[in-house]
Amino acid sequence: MPRIDLEEFQKEIKLRTLRMEDYDQLVALQKECFPGMTPWKREQLASQLERFAQGQICIEVEGRLVASSSSLIVDFDMYTESRSWSEISDRGYLRNHNPDGDTLYGIEIMVSPDFRGMKLARRLYEARKQLVRELNLMRIVIGGRLPGYEAHQDKMDVREYVDKVVAKALYDPVLTVQLANGFTLKRIIRDYLGEDKASAGYATFLEWTNLDYNPTPSRRYQPSRPVRICCVQYQMRPVKDFAEFAQQCQYFVDAASDKKCDFALFPELFTTQLLSFIEAKRPEQAARKLAEFTPEYLELFSDLSLRYNINLVAGTTFVVEDDFLYNVAFLFKRDGEVCRQYKLHVTPNEASWWGVRPGTRIRVFDTDRGVISIQPGYDIEFPEVSRIAVDQGAQLVFVPFCTAERHDYLRVRYCAQARCIENHVYVAAAGTVGNLPHVDNMDIQYAQSAILTPSDHAFARDGIAGECAAEVETVQINDLDLEVLRRHRQQGTTRNWNDRRKDLYEVVAREGDPEPASVAEKALEG
Repeated sequence: MPRIDLEEFQKEIKLRTLRMEDYDQLVALQKECFPGMTPWKREQLASQLERFAQGQICIEVEGRLVASSSSLIVDFDMYTESRSWSEISDRGYLRNHNPDGDTLYGIEIMVSPDFRGMKLARRLYEARKQLVRELNLMRIVIGGRLPGYEAHQDKMDVREYVDKVVAKALYDPVLTVQLANGFTLKRIIRDYLGEDKASAGYATFLEWTNLDYNPTPSRRYQPSRPVRICCVQYQMRPVKDFAEFAQQCQYFVDAASDKKCDFALFPELFTTQLLSFIEAKRPEQAARKLAEFTPEYLELFSDLSLRYNINLVAGTTFVVEDDFLYNVAFLFKRDGEVCRQYKLHVTPNEASWWGVRPGTRIRVFDTDRGVISIQPGYDIEFPEVSRIAVDQGAQLVFVPFCTAERHDYLRVRYCAQARCIENHVYVAAAGTVGNLPHVDNMDIQYAQSAILTPSDHAFARDGIAGECAAEVETVQINDLDLEVLRRHRQQGTTRNWNDRRKDLYEVVAREGDPEPASVAEKALEG
């Protein structure tokens, strides 16, 4: 099998500010999302970009503009909740934008019907929230349409409709999404947008409060850099085909995304579940037959990462390249990039049963939530790998593992905890549980997946942010703070990284044989 070109599995999704050359696509999107309503004029978009380009955001998928949002900054006290859309938006020109205001006012958000279900609205709301944090604004305020009300206005008044949507008895395509993205309903606005027949002219007044707002910028506040991680403790069970395997994977990705996780970590070689329906006479033959599913695996997780707006460390799987068998971990970023890390240290078991060949390079990957390292199973038991990865900037280490018995698992667990202390990093480890009775070398599993921290006052007791119950299928979700990690390296009770005796020893990475790299990895190599 030739080397896999990851570029063909990458789907480019880009969040950026709008430009004038987007006008035709933007108008087409407005007509698609708001049929019967007047789209922006060219001079309105020009005025928006001239006055507050940062607040005009869009999302491209494979070069097509599929979602956008518009906003301006206002002084909250000057705008009562009953103001109409036309008054607040200056009829779409934003000439009332006030850079010295305290509130970001959202005037429009839209997602193409062809791309709904990909959580693009969440990406736009998160971009607005980040802008508010960066500009030190107090809040986001929006006047939200009620397009679902049209089908119910003959049966109930608008207040009853809104109450039912809040109680989840009814679904509104705008209000339901806004509530799911952390906005609080304040009141109902009458005569907000006259031409909005679907909403009968009504809108909801909603607010999101910036908890990082600093009312006295001259005072220094400690920043926070949160990251939410989900470890999937995956149960190995027979499946009848790839579709059944994909359904189980989607279930866990959906669960992690619903909790707004930034990363989901799957276990090492969890794809060997597919061997339950693959016919092969010998283990090494089975491993190579499993590698034939690599394109389907890449397509599946690339799609899940984009659709659920989450970075996926999708465990490891067997890959055949130039007739050699590798155990490879793949990272699927939510911006569409796909990266890989070859397992560097092959266990005697992997070598004797399957003929796995080791990788030759230690890589780190820059993500939207910090620089990460992926160290499958046995790799975490070699401290040099983490030293080199952290020296290259890694803050989070992901360890997909697969162990048969408790003593095997404890080698991974104890070494992962040690890497946290030695390098001032967080380590997330996820393993397989359950049984595959008729699959050679994968018949029994043991795991107690965990998210681990350094051991000091700033972190959870025992250096464990959270851990799964042993030997059950479940997930573990925890919030970590990269800023706490940075301060700990400088101010911790012990400062292992800074106190290394470089006059006595050093750890140096040597260049191994070339490995195939994705476009993203080549860019990281500079």
